[in-house]
Amino acid sequence: MPTYRGGRHEHGQNFLIDTATIQRIVDLASSTSGPIVEIGPGGGALTIPLAGLDRPLTAVEIDRRAVGRLCRRLPSVHLVNADFLTWQLPERPHVIVGNLPYSLTTAVLRKLLHDPHWSAAILLMQWEVARRRAGVGGASMMTAQWWPWIDFELIARVPRHAFRPAPAVDGGLLMMRRRDEPLVAWSDRADYRQFVHDCFTGRGNGIAQIVERGLPARSWAGFARRLRRTGLRPSALPKDLSADQWASLFTLSATHGWRAHRGAPARRRGSRT
Repeated sequence: MPTYRGGRHEHGQNFLIDTATIQRIVDLASSTSGPIVEIGPGGGALTIPLAGLDRPLTAVEIDRRAVGRLCRRLPSVHLVNADFLTWQLPERPHVIVGNLPYSLTTAVLRKLLHDPHWSAAILLMQWEVARRRAGVGGASMMTAQWWPWIDFELIARVPRHAFRPAPAVDGGLLMMRRRDEPLVAWSDRADYRQFVHDCFTGRGNGIAQIVERGLPARSWAGFARRLRRTGLRPSALPKDLSADQWASLFTLSATHGWRAHRGAPARRRGSRT
């Protein structure tokens, strides 16, 4: 699990040593199908049991020495000496598995979210980041922007002593799966992602007032009536919405003439109950 900078214990990585967590990840991988791509195999704690699944396995590792050691131990695995962030992912269906560098978690996630070919990703990262990505205790903008097409599931908390050397915080095991039936049409992804961005960065006492900034004034009353029928609280904050609620809110807003405000001044409205 290379961090690519800082430290000197094999590129600063925190090796996963807990056998129960390793087995949990391998079991999750076995529930999927297709070739596997592992991010940062390090010493091979995950690579060795993943190779036992008897599926095509590619492991991308930045440390040339680690690649050499794994090549000798695992001749059936395709070892690639490269920086995963700049390595081109396969243009065919595959599954991602990785014990992510804590310092590069967001960068890795962005790379994966923008790639259309993987079907599932099983990722070990910081506990708080995993919670936010799964929408536990409030979703992040990144999660909300991708929820219609990707399901984020928090699998388990992994204690810091499951790694050597132990990091400062616990880890979290997150599984991402591409939805068979998207909640929003893929052709609407640019408008939807802009809509989520505007909601997270907009001003207002709750989601109703925030959305109204992008609606024509003539639509406010009709939008408010239909919003109440959905059961979504007008005072709810963007972080509190579920995947289904985001999809419904986007569709409702679009039918009432929503347009991206991209920093337009907030309309002044009284409080809404």
